[in-house]
Formats: sequence, C-alpha cells, structure tokens
Amino acid sequence: MSANQTPPPATPDAVKDSAFLKACRREPVPHTPVWFMRQAGRSLPEYRKVREGIPMLESCMRPELVTEITLQPVRRHNVDAAIYFSDIVVPLKAIGIDLDIKPGVGPVVENPIRTRADLAQLRDLTPEDVSYVTEAIGLLTRELGATPLIGFAGAPFTLASYLVEGGPSRTYENAKAMMYGDPELWSDLLDRLADITAAFLKVQIEAGASAVQLFDSWVGSLAPADYRRSVMPHSAKVFQAVAEYGVPRIHFGVGTGELLKLMGEAGADVVGVDWRVPLDEAARRVGPGKALQGNLDPTILFTTPEAVEAKAREVLDAAAGLEGHVFNLGHGVMPSTDPDALTRLVEYVHTQTAR
Repeated sequence: MSANQTPPPATPDAVKDSAFLKACRREPVPHTPVWFMRQAGRSLPEYRKVREGIPMLESCMRPELVTEITLQPVRRHNVDAAIYFSDIVVPLKAIGIDLDIKPGVGPVVENPIRTRADLAQLRDLTPEDVSYVTEAIGLLTRELGATPLIGFAGAPFTLASYLVEGGPSRTYENAKAMMYGDPELWSDLLDRLADITAAFLKVQIEAGASAVQLFDSWVGSLAPADYRRSVMPHSAKVFQAVAEYGVPRIHFGVGTGELLKLMGEAGADVVGVDWRVPLDEAARRVGPGKALQGNLDPTILFTTPEAVEAKAREVLDAAAGLEGHVFNLGHGVMPSTDPDALTRLVEYVHTQTAR
C-alpha cells in the first residue's frame, strides 16, 4: 500500500484470510508473511518528523498520532501486519504509576516496588483508563483494510523488572532478590501485573486487534527452573484470559533459547525466536502444534543487500519444514537502520516464498 493509496474496505474474512493470520494458525499461505518488531517508527524519517517535540508516553496517548505512526511502516515496507504503536509501560502509566520514558535511558519508575505496601500502587486497569487505545484502534482498522493489526503488551516478568529495579537493568538484582527471597510477594506482584496485562490486551482485541504479542523482553535472564516456578504461571494466566477471543497469541523474549519449550507451554500459539537459535532447532525445542516467528539478526541490515539476502535465505531454509512461519527479526529494528534495507527484505521474502 503506497502513501497515496486508500486500502479496500476491510471485511472480517479478508483480514482472517491474510497471510499473517494464516501462518499464525499454521495454515497454507500464499507467501511467508513479514513484519518487524519496533517497525512502528524508530528508523523512519517520517516517524521522527511527526514525533518531533512530543514525549514518548504522550505520543502513545494521541489516537491520530498513534494511527499515523502505526501506518507508516505498512505504507513504506508493504509488511503483512501492523503492530499497534505504544509502549509496554503504557498500562502502568494509565493506572497512576509515577514513571516516565527518558530518552537514551528507557522507563524510569519514581517509586520502585520493593515491599508489600508498595503493591497498593497497582490497581486494576479499566477500559476507561486507556480510552485512547480504543479510539486509535478504531481509526486504524478502518485505514488498514485487509492488513491485520497486532496488539501487544509487556509480560508480567518484564514489567516487574522495571517496577522493582526502578528502570532498565543488566543484572535484575533487585527483581531476582525479591523472586528468591520473598517468593510470596513476588508471586502477588506478578499476579497483579498479569491481571493488568490481560485487561490491556482485552481492550485491544475488543477494539479490533486481530492478534496479540506478549513481550517478555528480559525473561532470558532466568534459568528454566526459575522461569517455570516463578514466571510461567503468570504469563499463562495472561494467555488464558484472552483465549476466548480466538485470536493468535504470540510470545517473545530475548535470549530465551533455553526457555522456548516452556514459553510455548505457557499458552502461546506462536513462539517468537531470537537470532541465537536456528528455526529448525527452535521447532525441535518448542515441539509440535506451534507456529514460529523470527529470526534474522537485526544487525545484518547494516551490511550489503547481498549479505542480507544470504542470511534471510538461511532463515527461510531453516523454516522450510515448520508448521507455520512468520518472518521477523530476532529482536527489534535498530534506530539507525536504513529503511530501504527493510523494504528490500520484505520484497525478497515475499518473492522467494511465493507459492
């Protein structure tokens, strides 16, 4: 879809029959669908232009701006799905957590959660708290035509890591100290976050999102036994809460090669794989009955077009025997990526996999 084209009116069947949703359901596809994590902006000059002077969290609360930013990569790259432009801390901000996203740093929480009394900060999320999400998704689904929209949220562990640490961390020492030293408080914290996350995803699905992705960005810092005991039940609660809607549920984390089977068991229909594990090996670890998403190393996009195609071919070859495959990067688009490299990559995957 070019910038000057108006998409055809969407019908439920047109969206349902899209290559992206077919792949998520492990059905035959006309080509391997492509979308990129962090595709909504970051590397696009048109994104930087519309965001100029607008803080990140404020930009997530302006429905018309959210709509424009979400549509930009769909217009430019011809990706097979849009992902709703937001941030994983938006639902926390919406319930009154004192936090901000500081440029060059990330989410910073003014009063970290360290004690049971601190849990009082976490009230239930209502649709009214995020009415701008409902409005933006309504605008988007009208504009997207047959292109599906992916809703998303941060998973309980990753949200907890920000809340307990007070901001980004490389070691998660405070979060892990709570997990190991006060497992009851840790469980209660993640349980509340699971409810907030589920409510946020329900708002997006009810407004028109065709699939959802749960980002557990930092869960790769855990050993499998700790994940199974202290995290997996809460992620499973989120997936179970939205199961009744029948939309595909995607689960993604970074550095999660040792957790892939468990992440699938948590309830996802599609398991996202970072670049460290080839997709054929990831399929063996996850087991049958799941589609996979991934997993080109984002740094490959800084090299030559020929090298990008060669590495993309390796991903496609590794995915040849999968029940369902959504082509993606193994993590997010880096801000200094050449947008044309992404456009060429989409075209290459579509051409190479046309059936």
